[in-house]
Amino acid sequence: MKTEDVTPTDTADGTGHGPPGPPDRTQDRARRAGRADLVAAAAGVLLVVAAVLIGRIIQDRDGTLFAQWPPFLASWDPHLGPGTPAALTMAVLVVAYGPSLAARLPWRGLLAAAWAGSTVWVFSMALIDGWYRGVERRLTTKHEYLQVIDRFADIPATLRGFTDHILFDAPGNWPAHVAGHPPGATLTFVWLDRIGLGGGAWAAVWCVVVGSSAVLAALITVRVLADERLARRAAPFLVLAPAAVWAGVSADGYFAAVAAWSVALLALAATRLVRFPAAAAVGGGLLFGWTCYLSYGLGLMAAVLLAVLVLARTARPVPLFLLGALVVPVAFALVGFNWWTAYHLLVERYYQGAGGVRPYGYWVWANLACATVAAGLAAVAGLRRSAVAAPGAVRALRGGPAASPEGRLALIVLAGLAALLAADLSGMSKAETERIWQPFLLWLLPAAALLPRRGVRWWLVASAVPALLVNHLLWTGW
Repeated sequence: MKTEDVTPTDTADGTGHGPPGPPDRTQDRARRAGRADLVAAAAGVLLVVAAVLIGRIIQDRDGTLFAQWPPFLASWDPHLGPGTPAALTMAVLVVAYGPSLAARLPWRGLLAAAWAGSTVWVFSMALIDGWYRGVERRLTTKHEYLQVIDRFADIPATLRGFTDHILFDAPGNWPAHVAGHPPGATLTFVWLDRIGLGGGAWAAVWCVVVGSSAVLAALITVRVLADERLARRAAPFLVLAPAAVWAGVSADGYFAAVAAWSVALLALAATRLVRFPAAAAVGGGLLFGWTCYLSYGLGLMAAVLLAVLVLARTARPVPLFLLGALVVPVAFALVGFNWWTAYHLLVERYYQGAGGVRPYGYWVWANLACATVAAGLAAVAGLRRSAVAAPGAVRALRGGPAASPEGRLALIVLAGLAALLAADLSGMSKAETERIWQPFLLWLLPAAALLPRRGVRWWLVASAVPALLVNHLLWTGW
């Protein structure tokens, strides 16, 4: 091994911390870590295969999964589309040039390139299904938010009566996605319509462009809490995220961005690496409050927010963050919308429908197979390295030597995993998690920065190819 090929993740215990040993021992440890990465990725593949085969048996036998191509909410539909050349070109360009560009570009240039690249990748994946079917129509189907825009002519009155239409047997019950989310989600599209950006096309553009900005929030967070080197190494994996299959076009991509910017602003406030940390703290809280009124389950993002405070070793921004976080709940309460009442009614509706039939025993692990594909095999291997690095980072935070950047990144990643697992165990996420869990999956992707630099392009291929196959072989729905 050449000296320049030994990166921090190739040394010592393969996690980037601990003293490097003699060259032969260092190389041996790096080889063992590399083999363990491959074993983790292979385990991810086996999990997906098992979920497909067992899911097929269960669905054919009794139809209780309510998914035509389990574990994904999808149907078999091999096809090409106008987005195919763009998606393939984008994948090749990021694999070939992404790592080197991420290392060389000025930081602000990298952020701009990452946002643009993510937007192109998501749009190109959506266009594999064609403009009408893959973009314009996505948010206008019978289950979607745009079906009820005209019912919000009087917004305060509609919010006061919102909970009256959640249950299946309620008069004028809301479509699935409207009933399944707090009204902030639907209000986003109502307000777009009010400013002249109505219809499925504008709604899709909003979700993709805003949703793709989540990449910037993740990069900024990794930079200020770990270091810039790891943020740069994570950038190509964030741009080429397999979750783009479901982000284009889905409101959950937009939700992921709002949640991510809440984390990023808190990180900037806690580390005081911004000109106005107080404003960042209030802004982060405001976005977290809005996040909780976009999706009931996104309160679990508190795990990532807590990790930010632990890594920054400060509670200084908490009062201002909480002050900002109260704005949205107070505003909705004053209008007459009760979040807790709505949530309990949603749980009742969930079990009135497919959620009450889908077997928990299958979905509690098959959901993780969906997450494996949506996050990518590089993230799976990175999670293994995160688990190895975490104990040392925890010891450092408890008073030992300073935690390594790799260890700090590992704790961010594992906080995202904790939120995802809590959602999984709740039983309120049976199926469709490849879409619903995008706000959590985002924080698994930077784990790929812990992988050795020499194999980075192969790991990018291992993430992009399954995503391209899913998008071309299946018709994914929600």
